[in-house]
Amino acid sequence: MTIRVLLADDQTLVREAFAMLVESARDMEVVGQAATGRQAVRLARSERADLVVMDIRMPDLDGIEATRLIAADEDLAGVRVLVLTTYDTDENIVDALRAGASGFLVKDTRPAELLDAIRTVAAGESLLSPGPTARLIERFLRSPSAPETGGPECLSGREREVLSLVARGLNNTEIADALGLSPLTAKTHVSRIMGKLAARDRAQLVIVAYESGLVTPGSI
Repeated sequence: MTIRVLLADDQTLVREAFAMLVESARDMEVVGQAATGRQAVRLARSERADLVVMDIRMPDLDGIEATRLIAADEDLAGVRVLVLTTYDTDENIVDALRAGASGFLVKDTRPAELLDAIRTVAAGESLLSPGPTARLIERFLRSPSAPETGGPECLSGREREVLSLVARGLNNTEIADALGLSPLTAKTHVSRIMGKLAARDRAQLVIVAYESGLVTPGSI
């Protein structure tokens, strides 16, 4: 199965470099390039991309609003967004996760890591590095806006344990090992938690865990 990738960045050289890298992978193809957020939304619809690699700072419409429009469009329900950030200076990454992005990546990441990130997000998983996620949450998760989700109080004790491990960046296999469960059971718990909290994906579960105080940055 070929992953259809849309690249959104206002810098032509960056887009072209990413395009060459993506096209070098046998399981991926670049179906479009966008220089603005509005172009990204339009091309996501017209080219039926599986995944958008989205820069945050773009003219016309920034990557956060473009992500929000893509996530809110029922016709684009299968489109995933991987946000690019400079990390140290970009204070909008949490808003991007709230808007519906499935993960974030720093622009100076290694080529192989970018390709792995695309595969991970396209497969329906979230890409959240525990350390950077904790620091970003600590610095910027004080905005009054929040995802439309329920709170952890509706979860069982085991589900709260699983949620805390998700917030620490563990995948289903790692959660299973930590709690002495089978990977299938861990996956079932994560799915039920997402249903109870009306969360789009694991990225929103992380936001809920931090906002509720179930997990604090200093605990990682």
